[in-house]
Amino acid sequence: MPIKNRISDFEKEMIKWRHYFHQYPELAYEEKNTSKKIVTLLKEFGIDKIEEGVGGTGVVGEINNGKGKSIGLRADMDALPIQEENKDNKYRSKNKGVMHACGHDGHTTMLLGAAKYLSETRNFKGKVVLVFQPAEEGFAGAKAMIDDGLLERFPIDEIYGMHNMPGLEKGVLAVQEGPRLAAADNFSVEIIGKGAHGAMPSNSIDPIVCCSSIIQNLQHIVSRNSNPKETLVVTVASFNSGSANNIIPKSAIITGTVRYYNYDIGKLAEKRFKEIIINTCKAYGARSKIVFTKGYPATINHENPSSFAFSAAKKVVGLKATDKQNPMMGSEDFSYFLNKVPGAFAWIGNGKSASLHNPKYDFNDDVLSIGSSYLSTLAEDFLK
Repeated sequence: MPIKNRISDFEKEMIKWRHYFHQYPELAYEEKNTSKKIVTLLKEFGIDKIEEGVGGTGVVGEINNGKGKSIGLRADMDALPIQEENKDNKYRSKNKGVMHACGHDGHTTMLLGAAKYLSETRNFKGKVVLVFQPAEEGFAGAKAMIDDGLLERFPIDEIYGMHNMPGLEKGVLAVQEGPRLAAADNFSVEIIGKGAHGAMPSNSIDPIVCCSSIIQNLQHIVSRNSNPKETLVVTVASFNSGSANNIIPKSAIITGTVRYYNYDIGKLAEKRFKEIIINTCKAYGARSKIVFTKGYPATINHENPSSFAFSAAKKVVGLKATDKQNPMMGSEDFSYFLNKVPGAFAWIGNGKSASLHNPKYDFNDDVLSIGSSYLSTLAEDFLK
């Protein structure tokens, strides 16, 4: 496995960085200590240009080695509002109720390792743009950085990102073209009827019965409205109404999510979603207040960058590189970058571990050098 020798030399340093980030996790747009640590390390590495506060708490570094193209390498920094349960972990979170349960501490460290190596060796011609992004966990930090002028101040020809994957064999690098992660829209719907005593249902317009019918009818969007060759998920995740066993309430609220890869399927789902609610309410004599919020776009890898990334993965892990990893219905705001710049998003195997967003999750330090070598190889090969 040809991990870069220089990166192997400072692997113990990388582990220390990762454990520091794990001990001091910060939520979206609160990554002030994390950003400060990153800036301190980038200065130590001799990074040519560093800009703080991009998109809130984001950090961007640039390594400039003559005229040529420009490649972006991105890592996310934020943690989750979860209390860590790894009690035997010496570097467990010191911030109550917050932990790196998604491995962003590892992602940040892998990019820092690549930054150190690339700044030392400079075996390329052009620019490497290091994007340390805040607020991936539901708060669209990628969009915030783009809206703050990231791509104007640091023009990028192609961009690459990576995420760890529990259950995928340790050290596997998986990257291929096409949909990788889904678009994620969200909804909250209040059904307004008429309350009454439970013994006198004829005096009511029962929002619970109406809501129950809506939940059933929404399933027809997937089974009867959408092309069966396309992927679509409509999930009602909560249903809240009433407070007593003998009172029909005035209203009920449902919330949930709609996931898809194809933009046209997403438009169809939203259109039918609203029609079903409005018309079902009409049938029951109820009213509705619909809040349908567009979330992260689908993460869709570009064809040529995906082939390029796969070739870089093969150089680093050999037969552990794959272009046959199935897409997932989770979402990822790296999609905002891919909507602006050609690029590709990869998975790196975390081996056997608790799942992402689990209080017992931990990033696998054994893959830090692999990930840094992959990012470094992308930069060197792209900027030959």
